[in-house]
Amino acid sequence: MAAISLSKLNKHYGTLFHAVKDVDLEIADKEFVALVGPSGCGKSTTLRMIAGLEDVTSGEIRIGGQLVNHLPPRDRDVAMVFQNYALYQHMSVYDNLAFGLRNKRVAEREIKAAIDRAADILGLHELLQRKPKQLSGGQQQRVALGRCIVRNPRVFLFDEPLSNLDAKLRARMRIEIKRLHAQIPTTSVFVTHDQIEAMTLGDRVVIMRDGRVQQIGTPLAVYERPANRFVAGFIGAPAMNFIDVTVRRGADAMAVEAAGLRLTVTAADARALAPHDGRQVVMGVRPEHLVLGDSASGFSFDARVEVVEQLGSEILLETRVGADSLTVARVPAEMKVARGDQVRLSAQVGRLHFFDPESELPISG
Repeated sequence: MAAISLSKLNKHYGTLFHAVKDVDLEIADKEFVALVGPSGCGKSTTLRMIAGLEDVTSGEIRIGGQLVNHLPPRDRDVAMVFQNYALYQHMSVYDNLAFGLRNKRVAEREIKAAIDRAADILGLHELLQRKPKQLSGGQQQRVALGRCIVRNPRVFLFDEPLSNLDAKLRARMRIEIKRLHAQIPTTSVFVTHDQIEAMTLGDRVVIMRDGRVQQIGTPLAVYERPANRFVAGFIGAPAMNFIDVTVRRGADAMAVEAAGLRLTVTAADARALAPHDGRQVVMGVRPEHLVLGDSASGFSFDARVEVVEQLGSEILLETRVGADSLTVARVPAEMKVARGDQVRLSAQVGRLHFFDPESELPISG
């Protein structure tokens, strides 16, 4: 068993910088968890403390139930894939894969068997006699993954391993890593600043900000039920749109208003917003939940198109509603829309989010 437990984990750099703040996290055996957040949020520092590459200021790290705070990296039975691949340039791919096992005095017969297995999984057989400089970025990353596989560790740790690859290779390597975890279901922690990587790879996603965990949940849970405005804006591409609106109770319905915008809300949202009548709140709506056309449910409004992004399979529109901008996705590619056009947009029923402007917590019934 290789469950990972982080309890009240803290990391201070001197007296001036508190990088990781009271992180509590339970990772099940064989689970794949993605740590995601903006640069400087503490995700890589957390990973490095798990690996033993950073000292723990306070708190506990347990792997397989064993307290590892003071164990050196070599005794934690973890394998780490770095952003820069960290391959030995003067060695062949085969020798790179064998290096760690040879240091442990493993028999060459066992080393060859382990390398053959990793090469089968990652398609490395044709590359084994090449040097790293003869490989593409994607091939080098596969070698870095292979070096972890041959060690057969209890835990895989990934520190932004796809950051140096182009967009097409990143997509391919996401599939490789997903396939690898299916074939070798080892407990894995994956650090990234890319929320698409986190959402597509992780069984669960941990969103961090300023050293603190903001939300832990499945990709669908954090997408549909964000814990606060930061999570709502960070998860999703394009990002969620936010508009300051005022809650107004009408004779027969509750609505929210802003310059050039008035939307009737659902009964569930009305109950949640009732205590905020006459006050300003923040309304959020994802671009994919805005569509062209009118709605009979009171969720429609007028907007002026400012930017048209033709993506081939769809169009992204950036529109202006009063003083606020909205981006709408999923517009069919064949739609004839141009900059300056006036369009009618509809928010899908039940897809609006409301947040308290001070606490940034969701307003829900």
